[in-house]
Amino acid sequence: MKAIISDVEILKNLEPSSLATYLHQRGWIEKNNVPNQVSTWIRDTFALDKIKIYLPLDPEFEDYPRRMSEIMEILEKVENRSQLEILSDLITNVCNITLRGIVIQIQTPNSDKLSGEITIYGVVIDKLQKIKTELNDIYYILAIKAYQERLPIACTGDLVKVNNTFILKNVCNFTVDKQ
Repeated sequence: MKAIISDVEILKNLEPSSLATYLHQRGWIEKNNVPNQVSTWIRDTFALDKIKIYLPLDPEFEDYPRRMSEIMEILEKVENRSQLEILSDLITNVCNITLRGIVIQIQTPNSDKLSGEITIYGVVIDKLQKIKTELNDIYYILAIKAYQERLPIACTGDLVKVNNTFILKNVCNFTVDKQ
């Protein structure tokens, strides 16, 4: 059974620049570009008329999610990888995501208030990832408890990928599973 990415919010959050970088790194060549509209990509290992990707450059286009879905289908076939694997390489931000995982690292707390950075090992688009976040007050205390007792956690926030590092911002509903 193949997983097909159909979540409009996820598809809307795929950035054209990230996808262009992804294509370039995997041997695709940009052949045409209509600024702020679309770029055409081909793979040099295929005949020009066999495989093309039309990358929309403006996420505000009404059919942007559908076009991104089509690109995911093409990449799935060409790379012989699941759409989930491809998506985990492409994702740059997801709003209001709930993550589950374990706290694997706690940085030295900030000296001016009860807060600090932690690192969580959690699942992002079906792939285990390290995720950094800054916590305050009770959430920070709960994170320390989870770290010390190796308890699983769950939290909600906005996930952003910066230089291949996932960062969870606007954290809320941080809970510890005491099983």
